[in-house]
Amino acid sequence: MPTTTSSTLPTVDTAPAEILLAPRRFPLALVVRTLVAWLVTLLLFFPLGFLIATAFKTELQAIAVPTEWLFSPTLENFHEVQARSDYLLYATNSLITSVVSTVLGLMIAAPAAYSMAFFRSKRTRDILMWMLSTKMMPAVGALVPIYVLAQQSALLDTRTGLIIVFTLSNLPIMVWMLYSAFKDIPPEILEAARMDGATLWQEAYKVLLPLGMGGLASTGLLCLVLSWNEAFWSLNLSSAKAGTLATLIASYASPEGLFWAKLSAASLMAIAPIVVFGWFSQKQLVQGLTFGAVK
Repeated sequence: MPTTTSSTLPTVDTAPAEILLAPRRFPLALVVRTLVAWLVTLLLFFPLGFLIATAFKTELQAIAVPTEWLFSPTLENFHEVQARSDYLLYATNSLITSVVSTVLGLMIAAPAAYSMAFFRSKRTRDILMWMLSTKMMPAVGALVPIYVLAQQSALLDTRTGLIIVFTLSNLPIMVWMLYSAFKDIPPEILEAARMDGATLWQEAYKVLLPLGMGGLASTGLLCLVLSWNEAFWSLNLSSAKAGTLATLIASYASPEGLFWAKLSAASLMAIAPIVVFGWFSQKQLVQGLTFGAVK
């Protein structure tokens, strides 16, 4: 008898065409959260967007009611800001005072945070809370004594005076952030380095610095932004020689009135560098603000 062989082929389950072509449905909660997030984002961005638009208007367009959204952009305001005020001088003052105060603050805060994190005493927490409490006092409460001290020391309208004030103003935040960063480093690592014969300098340079580099970078970036944006002390302790960009912006509020277009141009030129810097370093800034939040 002839023999027949039967072969079985694997079957592939195919979904019905109507299921494949059906539109994808999103949960209502996800749609609501997305819309709310976009609404909040637009609300937060609106002042900056309005500032940018006004900077490229003429003075008549800037004060027009209702607001003109369709206009021909002009760079006249930026040229007048540079011609009337030496923008590069104010920008240089902001850069020098911010960078130097941040570096000086790190040099003071790092040893303090190191001693508090690895050589704790019963007064360590009290000292930290006292340092933090100094930030709760309004700056205007210390204006008169600091102004008198700066005047007697010939530090009014000088970069040195602003650097000292910026450093002392940000020092409590620096100590707290570095303390949180160093506290997460296992002390056994430092003890092992000491057992291997490492000196205090070698321990700090070869062990503590690499492990705490993230905390140092985040602290430095945050305090650099705070120093750049500091307006109260800049307006009260400086003027033409050592004035920062905050002083430049305030100079456009005159008894004749506010020149909105030129004021917007000066503000945009003042915030643009730090906004770009903050955008590229936002990861480190967020990390610095959340030190110790998650264990």
